Amino acid sequence: MSTQFQSTQSFAPADVIDFGAGHPGAALLPRTLMQAAAAQRLGEDDASLLQYGLEQGDGYFRHVLAGFLSRRYAVPVSMDGLFVTSGASQALDLICTLYTQPGDVVFVEEPTYFLALRIFADHRLRVRPIATDGSGLGIDALETALAEERPALLYTIPTHQNPAGFTLPLERRQRLVDLSMQHGFLIIADEVYHLLSYGEAPPAPLAAFAERGTVLGLGSFSKVLAPGLRLGWVQAAPQHMERLYTAGLLDSGGGLNPFTSALVRVVVGEGWQDSYLDMLHATYRRRITALHAALEEHLGGLAHYAVPDGGYFFWLRLPEHMDGETLAARAPTFKVGFRPGQRFSGQQGLRNYIRLSFAYYEDADLAEGARRLRALIESVYP
Repeated sequence: MSTQFQSTQSFAPADVIDFGAGHPGAALLPRTLMQAAAAQRLGEDDASLLQYGLEQGDGYFRHVLAGFLSRRYAVPVSMDGLFVTSGASQALDLICTLYTQPGDVVFVEEPTYFLALRIFADHRLRVRPIATDGSGLGIDALETALAEERPALLYTIPTHQNPAGFTLPLERRQRLVDLSMQHGFLIIADEVYHLLSYGEAPPAPLAAFAERGTVLGLGSFSKVLAPGLRLGWVQAAPQHMERLYTAGLLDSGGGLNPFTSALVRVVVGEGWQDSYLDMLHATYRRRITALHAALEEHLGGLAHYAVPDGGYFFWLRLPEHMDGETLAARAPTFKVGFRPGQRFSGQQGLRNYIRLSFAYYEDADLAEGARRLRALIESVYP
């Protein structure tokens, strides 16, 4: 009898369609591309990728990353303003370590990324939700909150927000940065979906305001290449760069993820990342169309949502009397899964919302998942 060991964070049986999986399926992961990158880099007469890395991150990698981001963001990005991390989550945790004390306040959007709330809880920060609308963070609501207390941090996902999908307009971005300078708080801009825009280009990332001194922009290859790489970056002004790369964590262990960054340097430098990203755009556009059609067929008139033009998610609002957690508890019976809205709330709200990811499954599975979701809802709320 063979023994099987689980090696991935999330796992769903083959007969279950789990819309909760916020990552690409196995067929989209660039195994062949990474094999080629490894063969090229390890074939060089240079073993530096196996050594402790430079604290800020390998200079060759930051150089090609800055060029890639400058093209894709359509604004200049300097390699000196980039700090290499082990993904956006690790960056957020390090920022909390360096810039906050237990009991400090962090402002978040309502809704917000539910696992960021877990990181804030680990650091014993007090979370204050700020209302949003169809265009993102409400600046008037933020000004009201700032009149009452000053946060240490404001955490925002300004482009193709997780879970709601909205994108903050340029005017609000500018007002947000102005308020951060006026009131003395740091903006943590989680911009991991900025490069996953499938229609009209979004405004420049909040990281474009980094030189103003109050913005730390987070990016990651988890969404645009592969999550298992655990490779990302912080874009920030020089004073923040120094604070990040002189942290005790870096002093002890050296730069973060030097081996992986050496391989991804090849992927980016050879132009493979651009081609792969273009393929993802085409695939995700098709999957959005497929899931939208299925939701219209099976949940038309019942669920309300905006069709996403980027990112990974549909954010569904169900009738007021329905509860996402109640549905989730019954979902395994129907071999379907999703994320209940309450988990994205900083105040235990959003009970009649659910988040669906289109990133993991092919078109036919997305359609079947929508059918199962309707059957689930009808069984709980006949």
